[in-house]
Amino acid sequence: MTTEIPAPPAVALRYAAEFVGTFLLVLGVIGAAIFSAAFDSGDGGLNIGILGVSLALGLSVLGGAYAWGPVSGGHFNPAVSLGLAVAGRFDWRLVGGYVVAQVLGGAAASSLIAAVAAGGPDSFLNDALSGGFASTGWGQLSPGGFSLGSAFLVEVTTTAVFVGVILSVTSHRGNPTTAPLAIGLSLTLMALIAIPVSNGSFNPARSIATAMCGGQVAVEQLWMSLVAPTLGGVIAGAVAVVISRGHRTASAAPAPPHLVPAEIASVR
Repeated sequence: MTTEIPAPPAVALRYAAEFVGTFLLVLGVIGAAIFSAAFDSGDGGLNIGILGVSLALGLSVLGGAYAWGPVSGGHFNPAVSLGLAVAGRFDWRLVGGYVVAQVLGGAAASSLIAAVAAGGPDSFLNDALSGGFASTGWGQLSPGGFSLGSAFLVEVTTTAVFVGVILSVTSHRGNPTTAPLAIGLSLTLMALIAIPVSNGSFNPARSIATAMCGGQVAVEQLWMSLVAPTLGGVIAGAVAVVISRGHRTASAAPAPPHLVPAEIASVR
């Protein structure tokens, strides 16, 4: 009796999963930042602060990975798709469609958040728009007032670490049951590091989604939030290739011969 191997999901279904997963990610993290973060207590928020937004980001990715990861792989991020492709773990022919689906999903989420904010009290929406709409960047858009160099460096580094974790826990050595948990928690950790510096992007689709509503400064600084995470993802993919080749070389090398007693004696 033969066991039939299930066919991979249709390409259109994979794109749909990436759209919905990215929608959830942006809805979770930007919704929390706009409606609940309240870095000062005068704007009516719930004061969840940086920790709360970081948890919202990690939980959004965790839920999306468990829900739609089996369909599309659960990238929800152009930097992840590129990193996996560079590492040889994802078909380059699908990268463009994944990126389009991710950008559209993020844009839909930020549009919904803006629509909800429009029904807020007084000038809630105007304040959110003039404040950058949780866009990533440096200087005016950095919660801590950090420079372009600092924001660029933290985005490259944290994205590379995050994509590296994904590559590791989804490899043949990883546990597919717990992989989404590791990915969500690692993203939470990276957000705790990066939000004070750059507002924590790691994701060009998320950056485009917020820059749509963030005003002129957000649009002018968008290039950093596209280039730095993409570079981080590519670096992680390239490092994974080097490590994989090293493992293959080590496994292919002949084992050292066992020393017989006479040889041991001669060594001594």
